[in-house]
Amino acid sequence: MDISAKTDYAIRALAMLAEVQTAGGGALSAETLAARQDLPRKFLEAILADLRRGGIVVSTRGAYGGYALARDAGDISLGAVFRVVSGPLAEVRGVRPQDVRYEGAAAHLPTVWVAVRASLRRVLDEVSLADLVAGDLPDHVRHLADDPDAWANR
Repeated sequence: MDISAKTDYAIRALAMLAEVQTAGGGALSAETLAARQDLPRKFLEAILADLRRGGIVVSTRGAYGGYALARDAGDISLGAVFRVVSGPLAEVRGVRPQDVRYEGAAAHLPTVWVAVRASLRRVLDEVSLADLVAGDLPDHVRHLADDPDAWANR
């Protein structure tokens, strides 16, 4: 699985907004978000526009304007962000895994693709921005990450 720069930048910026929300603060400008996470501002502005259209953030104009989460950080999963910014979690050549059909020796491959998507959902849909910021990740996510083999390149 390739996590695009767009998805990475979106989640990093949203983590900052979640941190501000938790502290009772207000909106942050795209410039502030970009500077604090060392992100390209113009690219981040385009990502924030996608997140606004997707109902993840709201924007306000003015001297104290900027971006804020549209709802509680605990109600926004990383999977929801991924889908707004990059589309479905898993596709096979642009087709949903359950809609792929193969013949012969590969006939059971769609089951594997569906299982891959289910694994992604189990992690990304069960970790919220609030969980991420607090470092309070679900046990099954920690368990996966605690396996030393998970950190090894193959």
